[in-house]
Amino acid sequence: MENQRYSQEKIDMFWNMFLNETGRSETTEYLDIFHFEVTEKWANELLRLVLIGQKKATASSLWRYEIEGEDIPKVGDLSIVTDWEGVPRCVIETTEITVILFSDITYDICKREGEDDTLESWRAGHIRYFKEEGNEIGYTFSDDMPVVFEDFEVVYQV
Repeated sequence: MENQRYSQEKIDMFWNMFLNETGRSETTEYLDIFHFEVTEKWANELLRLVLIGQKKATASSLWRYEIEGEDIPKVGDLSIVTDWEGVPRCVIETTEITVILFSDITYDICKREGEDDTLESWRAGHIRYFKEEGNEIGYTFSDDMPVVFEDFEVVYQV
């Protein structure tokens, strides 16, 4: 989810540090700047799980991308993840994309998100999230909703 709280100056400084410290070309671009979730508590908790290496994937509604006119991530894309306040904390690189119906997601798939101990708890949390997001941007959650399941790795963190 695009975060409007961040300072472009802070983002630019962070991105330049990333490029310099990893030896990447100055023409390297990022796909997105975002925080996880729609609440401060969960945005910061999911970021914590990413930073300790427990969360290695995320699930998004394909409908959100369509409504907002955005391309879905692809393998090799880089994104900046911020905390709730918009402070850049890490860069992730997409390693795999799977588009799958919500009802077809298994525990073997969702456990890569590192958030839940059971499929049932994962489903409950994501149904809540997708209903909130859908109310915000204009879609209605359903069990046959296509989900963009994105695996990623942290390639830089401060």
